[in-house]
Amino acid sequence: MSLFSKVTAKPWEHAGEMEGLHGEVVHVRSASRTGLLLFLAVISSFFLLFMISYYTRSRFADWEVLRDPRILWFNTGVLVLASIVMQLASNAAVRNALGRMRNYLLAGGLLTLIFVGGQWVAWQQLLSAGFYARSNPANAFFYLFTGLHALHLLGGIWFLGLAALRLGRPEQAEKVRQRVMLCATYWHYLLLVWLALFTLLLRT
Repeated sequence: MSLFSKVTAKPWEHAGEMEGLHGEVVHVRSASRTGLLLFLAVISSFFLLFMISYYTRSRFADWEVLRDPRILWFNTGVLVLASIVMQLASNAAVRNALGRMRNYLLAGGLLTLIFVGGQWVAWQQLLSAGFYARSNPANAFFYLFTGLHALHLLGGIWFLGLAALRLGRPEQAEKVRQRVMLCATYWHYLLLVWLALFTLLLRT
């Protein structure tokens, strides 16, 4: 980068970049992204331990297979759409298309709430059929898995809401763009977690 370019450069256009020893541009992770990746690593360990416990417990003789409500297939499709829409919001953030980003954020948040509502409906269907948590370990694990996953999604919506509240503040534009891109990563991760949980629940 030339001396003139350094003087006239706009810092917000080079977030996450630094100049190497030989003048090349080196991309570095922002502190927020690094923090998110560490958080996801902790969550991964958390869910992995529960999944191992689930599989181990399912080998016992008193285990009764839980018939998963069909609405879970619908819920899974909704979460896939939410993840796609959040990626579109991230793409819009990269292009600085704030109008499209706002629309995609609203759509992604709405789809996520529909997913969480669908999980609640699945709970109600199981409870109405007499599948209580205390009745069988498989039931308890189902409520544990779906409840924890839904809580993580609701936490993501809260974080997304904070970003949406700052959309009208020009001085916060760069922070909003970064938050949206982090949210997209978080949504993709929770989709993968749900697909792993759903597959496990179907197989045992």
